[in-house]
Amino acid sequence: MFSKIKQIEEILLTVTDSVFHYEAMNKPDQYIVYAEDSEGSSVEGDDQKINQSIQGTIDYFTKKDWDENVTKIQEVLKNARISFYLNSVQLEEETGYQHYEWVWEVG
Repeated sequence: MFSKIKQIEEILLTVTDSVFHYEAMNKPDQYIVYAEDSEGSSVEGDDQKINQSIQGTIDYFTKKDWDENVTKIQEVLKNARISFYLNSVQLEEETGYQHYEWVWEVG
């Protein structure tokens, strides 16, 4: 299971070196936080789990308009054949960050 989750970090590091798991420390102007959240789609049969997927989120925070890393994040997920969707985009008025959130799933 952990090797599947570690794959998320590895591909995000191709976008930026500022990648954190669960919580960001010393927040730069642009950074990514990823976390596994729950079990995704699974297959059970004969009273046992046959296939399990893990679902989580990627949160990208930026203070740059039209930040090219937004596109890069989606490209690296697609190229790695990781299922994802853009869940929300919001402006955090207190911090000035634009916040993009994707939901991903690995199997």
